[in-house]
Amino acid sequence: MSGKLVVLEGIDGAGGEVQSKKLVEYLKQKGIPARRLTYPEYEKPVGRLIDEYLKGGYDFSPKFLFVLYASDMIKDIDSIKASLEKGEMLVCDRYFTTTLTYQVGVMKSISLENALKFAEIFEIKKPDIVFYLRISPETSIERKSKEKEVDVHEGSRVFLKSVTEAYERLAKENVFGNWFVIDGEKSIEEVFDEIIKTLKNKGIVPAD
Repeated sequence: MSGKLVVLEGIDGAGGEVQSKKLVEYLKQKGIPARRLTYPEYEKPVGRLIDEYLKGGYDFSPKFLFVLYASDMIKDIDSIKASLEKGEMLVCDRYFTTTLTYQVGVMKSISLENALKFAEIFEIKKPDIVFYLRISPETSIERKSKEKEVDVHEGSRVFLKSVTEAYERLAKENVFGNWFVIDGEKSIEEVFDEIIKTLKNKGIVPAD
């Protein structure tokens, strides 16, 4: 049985990190081989470049940013394919769908049509399911303000509103995957329960 690629999306502070960790733990407890991926991978060369950009260290062109963010996933194409072929469940805290949201939907670095062609050419795996954890820009700012470091975008309500609108469009049109919207304003446990319920209903994880 082939594995599945599950992606968690949302604006900053939506809870993707917490939920992806909880999901991997849940799957392992059920005896399902699972691994968590997170993008950008700031400890890797491409991720370090992205991190410097987000901290205001570089002023890259929009098109270069699209390629830069996409490259962070392209480097893992072979390992993702191998894991799925072995039946492993991959849980991603952000993925190419994030690049489509920010670089295509907000920054207009490249058209959606060309971005999807890019993904096809480089064989970026389409997710089996994408969970969009919906929160308001106000909630995002409130949650992120509790952290010490905020990047060049996270503190801007106008920017977060644009990102939210981009996510809403992708989710509505099921771009690059089957999207499911979850109210990220709810408690961590309520959000997680809804994720598990949806995965069971879709046959991605076995029902109890």
